[in-house]
Amino acid sequence: FSQITKIQTSALLRRLKHIGTQKVIIGLSGGLDSTLAFLQIVKAYQQANYDLKNVFAVSMPSYPTSDRTKNNARKLAEHFNVSFMEKPIHDIVDSQLSIIDHEDMDVTYENVQARARTNILLNMANKHGGIVIGTGDMTEIALGWCTYGGDQFAHYSLNGGIPKTLVRFMVTEYASRLPEIKDVLLDIVDTPISPELLPNQITEDTIGSYEINDFIMYIYLKHGDSIERIKSFIPESEEIVDGFFTRFYKSQFKRSTMPEGPKVVFTSLSSHSDFRMASDVKK
Repeated sequence: FSQITKIQTSALLRRLKHIGTQKVIIGLSGGLDSTLAFLQIVKAYQQANYDLKNVFAVSMPSYPTSDRTKNNARKLAEHFNVSFMEKPIHDIVDSQLSIIDHEDMDVTYENVQARARTNILLNMANKHGGIVIGTGDMTEIALGWCTYGGDQFAHYSLNGGIPKTLVRFMVTEYASRLPEIKDVLLDIVDTPISPELLPNQITEDTIGSYEINDFIMYIYLKHGDSIERIKSFIPESEEIVDGFFTRFYKSQFKRSTMPEGPKVVFTSLSSHSDFRMASDVKK
């Protein structure tokens, strides 16, 4: 925990000093990823004695957003007394869908929401002279579980070097160290992982277990095991293994344009760092 926190906070502070700003903008959803990024931002600001009012945490609920995640985001921001605002995106989503004459609740509907949120954050960064902190984790980057031009983009990717299972560990550990908001953090950990872009959407129903995906990612990227050998380790999960590699190779174009961020574990999937691969390579 301490080593990961040190890497993330020191990397963020170095980037802010290099740019010459003490202002950051983060979309705070009440989910695991944005919670960890937010907690590390707060930790960095406390270490550097920066004003926490220069942290702009933005909740951007849409139709599928649950009260549970929305309320947890608000509680987190209010506890640390950062600059918090709630900006519903219903009107933007309706307008964008109307422009393209689209009515179905499908992937287009999902991505319009993600891009609307990113657009708000980028515009706020311009207004306040700050940078947008990306919250997506390493597992989602590997699987391409993000919207191109939406949550795939930011000025700095703070969580991009941390697998989802490690994100869960970090937030759980923070709960033991922050008794004042322990209940909020544990409720976030217990909330089913979802981008909340469709009603009743559960991520693992689509991509499979995060524990298995993180295991595949580790033994493939760290040790170079073949797909056939990986399947021999977890024969009952061949479908997840196939899904991982299909998504992994199809999503390189997203990783090629992802923002910079700190390397935290065994490798980085950023094209600016360890991982380079043509976008049209087949598995």
